[in-house]
Amino acid sequence: MSLIQLRTFVEVYRHRSLSEAARAIGITQPAASQHMASLEAQLGHPLFDRHSRGVRPTAIADDLAASIGGSLDVAETALATARARSSRMSGTVHIAAPSDLLGEMITPRLGPLLDAGLDLRLHIGGREALYSMLLDDKVHLAITASQPDDLRLASEILGEERLLAVASAAVAERIAEFSLAEGLDQVSHLAYDLDRPLVRTWLDENGIELARLPRITAPDLWVLRSALCAGLGWSVLPGYLTRAEREAGILVEIPAPVSVPRNPFHLVWARYSLRHPRVALARSLLVEAFRSEAPIVVAVKTPGFAPAPPP
Repeated sequence: MSLIQLRTFVEVYRHRSLSEAARAIGITQPAASQHMASLEAQLGHPLFDRHSRGVRPTAIADDLAASIGGSLDVAETALATARARSSRMSGTVHIAAPSDLLGEMITPRLGPLLDAGLDLRLHIGGREALYSMLLDDKVHLAITASQPDDLRLASEILGEERLLAVASAAVAERIAEFSLAEGLDQVSHLAYDLDRPLVRTWLDENGIELARLPRITAPDLWVLRSALCAGLGWSVLPGYLTRAEREAGILVEIPAPVSVPRNPFHLVWARYSLRHPRVALARSLLVEAFRSEAPIVVAVKTPGFAPAPPP
């Protein structure tokens, strides 16, 4: 039972397909089939039932996958990272994230990757697009505000963002003319889309319901920030995205009556991709870049309604 046979088994198990598993680890489909046949012969039991759309694992395969767990990924990642650090690395790594997260949080931390000799190609996309790019081998690493549930993907928390309700001082004063819940409903609010993902999280955390839909929607948080600075309403944005505006007094925080939600963001990769030393090194350096800095501090709750000072 060789390492390559186990690797092939793990990828067939994850992909439920011999052809996709072969593509993931860079071998031919006949070679993948041969690895599985050899492994089944050694175990004396079939591992997969073949059908028109791929393969279906047997109970023996489920047991074998459970016993291996993530140990094979960990071992290969450690080996690839050590190999990369032992000499100057070269090659290209593709990294993707939502535009605001990429611009505000990721790009300023890419220096160590360049210093290590890597060339970088940056891509922009939403959650589903990012997962698709990873699984289609279009990018090596992605940063998302959600944790993947696909077995073919792995993730690690890089940090967390505080979700702050913010507005211009003039809009905040208009809201303050009412009770907080009524003021938030009376004054126009802005959101990513009609589902209001960030706004809804903040409202749910603080037990507030709105009867009205957002007056402006835009699937770009930088656009929403610009609209807030122009005094077009209030919204909820990640703290990192409005820090400079709050420090300059262009925007103020609307204090949360209960608590400020915190949302982790994740570094995500296709499990098999860390077999490549340059990708393993890029992942390690990105994690180090975030871990070496002070953790994000949650703003202290302020009673009453008054603009909260920037953190």
